[in-house]
Amino acid sequence: MKVPEQETIGELLPPDRLMLTPGPSCVDPRVYRAMAAPIVGHMDPWFTKMMDDVQELLRRVFQTQNRITFPISASGSGGIEAAVMNPLDAGDECIVCVNGAFSERMAIIAERIPAKVIRVEAPYGKTVDPADVLRAGKGKKIKFVGLAHGETSSGIVQRIEDYRKVADELGALLVVDTVASLAGVPLNVDEQRIDICFSGSQKAISAPPGMAPITVGPRAEEAMHARKEPVRSWYFDLTTAMNYWGKDRLYHHTPPITLIYAMREALRGVLEEGLEARWERHRENQQALIAGVEAMGLELLVPNPADRLVTVTAIHIPGGLEDGKVRKQLLDEFSIEIAGGLGPLKGKIWRVGLMGYSCQKPNVLTFLAALEKTLADQGFRLPAGAGVAAAIQSYEHASQPATVGARK
Repeated sequence: MKVPEQETIGELLPPDRLMLTPGPSCVDPRVYRAMAAPIVGHMDPWFTKMMDDVQELLRRVFQTQNRITFPISASGSGGIEAAVMNPLDAGDECIVCVNGAFSERMAIIAERIPAKVIRVEAPYGKTVDPADVLRAGKGKKIKFVGLAHGETSSGIVQRIEDYRKVADELGALLVVDTVASLAGVPLNVDEQRIDICFSGSQKAISAPPGMAPITVGPRAEEAMHARKEPVRSWYFDLTTAMNYWGKDRLYHHTPPITLIYAMREALRGVLEEGLEARWERHRENQQALIAGVEAMGLELLVPNPADRLVTVTAIHIPGGLEDGKVRKQLLDEFSIEIAGGLGPLKGKIWRVGLMGYSCQKPNVLTFLAALEKTLADQGFRLPAGAGVAAAIQSYEHASQPATVGARK
């Protein structure tokens, strides 16, 4: 029998995309340069010393003094797994605020421990009412209250302070998913008294996917040490992982060396810009994006501006348009990638991410122009140039100095 000839597999040449998805975001060239540095061993003295830099940078970005602060070698979903599995023993009761795909994932992980999970739910695009959380936990021994600060699937943000008050009344820990918010939305772990806070590398931090920063406060650390049985996941057991990231630097696993280089450089960039300046940049660019899409006649999923996640904007798809066709034209013609909806919002919304290095004025204006052309090509009637014009006006308004006596 004749063996068929095998095709030659050529050089890897990915397309150059403008990433306006809810993650990953575009990566600063300085981060790519860091990734090109020579690999050293993960037990090399130079590398183990460099790990101190990464931890210190993370503490500054999280705004915490927590001893347990390091990046887990995993995606943001690995961060959820670690944050849920470490404080919970089988049979413990917890409350998870579910208002989207990723907060639901937190509940699913807890249920598999198995813990007794009380889901307090709200529709996608709505916040979970803290009063409902308090009612659900009254008279129960609640181990933690968990929520997504920014729910990526619907572009909603929740006030951490409201749930901290509820957790205090219930005597519970507070576990917060900041995958979509860290370095893009105001966050202060110590001031807001978050017991376990985790994130992802690929969003507003603008490093490549594959790392999940996490920080654990003293109360949560005490709860972890008081467990009745070991954490059911060996890999995500933070007490053993800290043997490597702690002062002893004991071998735990082989981490992704180049991703840790990237994380270090991306965090340096965050702090060079300054957290408050970075938060303001994200806010201004989203305001311009919203002004543009509304001028085109499009509607947002989240009606209340105070509830909108700054880093991810959810836009209703008008009747007569097909989600996939619009996204395909943006990708094929303009090399712009945005995302569609998940779960009950599949085919109903577009999700536009403005995160980290992607969150720039030229990118907003380019996207609005490309979206206008795409929508017009597919039969949606809209005023020519209105989107870009409204965004420019938004930028001009943001750049004007506040007048004397103006309200703050």
